[in-house]
Amino acid sequence: MNVKLIGSLLAVSLIACPLLYIFVGPALGPEQLDVLKTLGIIAGCSALFCFTVGEITRNNSQMDKVWSLLPPVYVWVIAVAGGMTLRLVVMAVLVTLWGMRLTFNFGRKGAYSIKFWEGEEDYRWKVLREKPEFKARWKWALFDLFFISIYQNALVLMITFPALVLMGSDKPFGVVDAVAAALMLGFIVYETIADEQQWAFQTKKWKMIKEGRKLEDLPAPYNNGFNTVGLWSVSRHPNYFAEQGTWCAFYVFTIGGGIGILNWSMIGALLLIVLFLGSSSFAEEISGGKYPKYADYVASVSRFFPGKLYKA
Repeated sequence: MNVKLIGSLLAVSLIACPLLYIFVGPALGPEQLDVLKTLGIIAGCSALFCFTVGEITRNNSQMDKVWSLLPPVYVWVIAVAGGMTLRLVVMAVLVTLWGMRLTFNFGRKGAYSIKFWEGEEDYRWKVLREKPEFKARWKWALFDLFFISIYQNALVLMITFPALVLMGSDKPFGVVDAVAAALMLGFIVYETIADEQQWAFQTKKWKMIKEGRKLEDLPAPYNNGFNTVGLWSVSRHPNYFAEQGTWCAFYVFTIGGGIGILNWSMIGALLLIVLFLGSSSFAEEISGGKYPKYADYVASVSRFFPGKLYKA
């Protein structure tokens, strides 16, 4: 992951959030501000936990573990404070489904443990720690503090902001809300399919490798080393595509609630898109270094949007 990109993300967040709030609106009322304070305390405690445990254990997937757990909590807190209106309840239920799916997918990779500070670490953190710019221990500690712990916790909170602005909406649940709900559910299903296809591919590939077979001797398409079947044949990151779509659809609820087509709660979805651009580039840098055919895959298939069918 490019360090300059990370710095840009932090700068954009610090500048864009207040500017959008001031010039685009809507302003939050007293009750909404009280809820935001509560959510901010939860996010702050989470950031402190992620940094402290991550530095002590050298397992920097602490934030990854809570990424799927916090948004359902945030949106249900908002829904209860907002009087459990139909729109907020639908939003909370959908975010809960999203969280359950992501928690299950992350958990089956061995990420969670009874000893909460342990569990399988995302392989990308190890690769990133070994980069020259992070060799000095204090540099990684700063990265862990500001990007992994503080920024990502802030981002997870920001993607739920559409629910916060809708606390003040008295517009009944309508057609636009139904469309937003259908889109969000559709993206959740799409991401579930993508993850299942990836899990099946990687499980079978590693089963054959553990039996003593070399990667190049495996049957196609497993000999590529990376998944090129199903949704992965038309998109290099169908799971990322669906994740971005999920939170963009979540924002559409604000249009149904009469907040307006453009409002400051879009910041979370926009920053998530930027984050996935950086994250996918880093993942592809790793894959490109491991698998000879990956460059051809990159040249043939779009990064996110489904497109041309890949033919090995």
